[in-house]
Amino acid sequence: MLYSKSAEYAIQAMIYLAEKNSPDPIMISQIAKAYNIPQQFLAKISQILVKHRLIIAVRGRNGGVKLARPASEIYLNQIVYAVDGPPPEKEQCVIGLDYCSDSVPCPLHHKWKVIREDIRDMLGAEDLEHLAERVINKRQKMDLLGIL
Repeated sequence: MLYSKSAEYAIQAMIYLAEKNSPDPIMISQIAKAYNIPQQFLAKISQILVKHRLIIAVRGRNGGVKLARPASEIYLNQIVYAVDGPPPEKEQCVIGLDYCSDSVPCPLHHKWKVIREDIRDMLGAEDLEHLAERVINKRQKMDLLGIL
């Protein structure tokens, strides 16, 4: 797995907010229902996203959450790092060995190193605005094909 289930839920919630692009807050329960995420779990994840200034929480009767800044300025790596923490200083071995580096590689090190760098680059290059657009396009195609 590239990141935790918590980070996956955080990404889904953030994409939902970017899709809706609403100036008004959206209730956590609405997001949880849309992506089939346990509501209490999403509420806890939302607290982390608020702490990292990725979303704003609004209390009260018409409360909910909304993006803290434009979707085009929020990248996947910011979400993943907020929830899972930054990548470790010392790279972890993909097959679980205690030590793995360029000088003492594990059997998969040279292949995994390239994949890991590609993943980091991709997470740093993907912004919520474009992701939301692609999710909307995918849903439209699925609807046309009768998949939904």
